[in-house]
Amino acid sequence: MKTEIRIPFGPQHPDLEEPINFMFEVEEEYVKKVSVRLGYIHRGIEKLAEERSFLKNIYLVERICGICSFAHSTCYVQAVEELLEIEVPRRARFIRTIIAEMERIQNHYLWLAFTAKAMGFDTLFMYSMRDRDHILKILELITGKRVNYGLNTIGGVRRDLPEELQPEIFSKLIYLKKRAKKYKELCESDPLIQKRTKNIGILKPKDARKLSAVGPTIRASGIDDDVRSIEKYAAYDEISFNVITYKGCDVFSRILVRIDEIPESAKIIENALHNMPDTPTQVKTPKEIPKGETVSKVEAPRGENLHFLKSNGTEKPERLKIRAPTLANLTALCKMLEGANIADIPVIIAGIDPCIACAERMIFLK
Repeated sequence: MKTEIRIPFGPQHPDLEEPINFMFEVEEEYVKKVSVRLGYIHRGIEKLAEERSFLKNIYLVERICGICSFAHSTCYVQAVEELLEIEVPRRARFIRTIIAEMERIQNHYLWLAFTAKAMGFDTLFMYSMRDRDHILKILELITGKRVNYGLNTIGGVRRDLPEELQPEIFSKLIYLKKRAKKYKELCESDPLIQKRTKNIGILKPKDARKLSAVGPTIRASGIDDDVRSIEKYAAYDEISFNVITYKGCDVFSRILVRIDEIPESAKIIENALHNMPDTPTQVKTPKEIPKGETVSKVEAPRGENLHFLKSNGTEKPERLKIRAPTLANLTALCKMLEGANIADIPVIIAGIDPCIACAERMIFLK
């Protein structure tokens, strides 16, 4: 007679970079049901935002996530700029696009490294981390920091992109595109990667839509869904690019989507650098934010990032609500895990590129 047992995964586990708890109901070697619990590293950022000025909150929202800090600050300042009804200079919008795509590249290399680690492929982990350092060095040259760049401000960006840096940027991008091609060839030929990722963590298109998956997770299920092509924010209305999709609906397709997005992001950066307009990098903005509410969206490296902002006419926001991509993908992750072998759990979880600090929520019961 088959019996079901309950197995906890986390909040502390060797494969988890951040604390989160999954409870698996398992029959023999297969997952029958899964539930997830957040709240272990909740920092109350939405509440903290109500106690700070609109300007100071730029640096608060950057700290939601170190890996996609620029996506959060861009999403936030766009919301404030919409309330102010101001137009950001074209050069600032191009710089925002360049930094956003550099952040996407460094995120995808980091994701590839940790997914390789989850598969036991330590060599690929070390190579990916080494190559990621090239784009981090460029980000450091432009902004002065490797994470939490402090570049965005209301009405534009705080620093210009020096022209003398362009040759080095182009050189690094050529190298990173070559490396991405090598990694794709490796993933398509290596039997270990094939066995650990193909037909693992299936998310069918109808389930991806129903469960509101976002980013590479939904694009790996064959659905063309990308905020950059829908909202046309920053300079994406002036730069053409391809939305990468695959129809495999498994972890392997999620690998291919992210690897293919690396050279695509490099092309966007090169296009932006070649067509950089000669305008100011920011405009003066009023100190007072008028009453109103708005929703801002950007395509973070992990998917759709959404900020809801409400102003009551004072120097501090009345409400800031953040829905990060990982929170959107958690329900889809639970669907992927159903029916999975216990040994595949770490790879499937890694497949959505989870950032638990971004997704953190708490429920208060009276």
